[in-house]
Amino acid sequence: MPEFATPYSVKRSERKLTNEELIRAIRFSIAGEYEAIQLYEEIAETIDNEESKRLLNEIAGDERVHAGNLLYLLNLISPEDARGHKEGVEEAEKVIKGGKE
Repeated sequence: MPEFATPYSVKRSERKLTNEELIRAIRFSIAGEYEAIQLYEEIAETIDNEESKRLLNEIAGDERVHAGNLLYLLNLISPEDARGHKEGVEEAEKVIKGGKE
């Protein structure tokens, strides 16, 4: 399997990814989007330049959209992940409404 932590390693792969490898790559990509959001927001919180703050916050918003796109794709190609996400939402709704897990 290609090493996804290394930039451009997917481009150097001599073969296509299996579905399981694609699922892992999408999960890794989702984590990367959230890491980028955290970084952009932290930078924006530590500077005074308003134009830079606005742009960094806009970029963070774009990353949220990318994370949503990737999560949709993950749920589409991985029924197991889709079930887990659905169960997680249902469980959280019960807890929030005062029920038990």
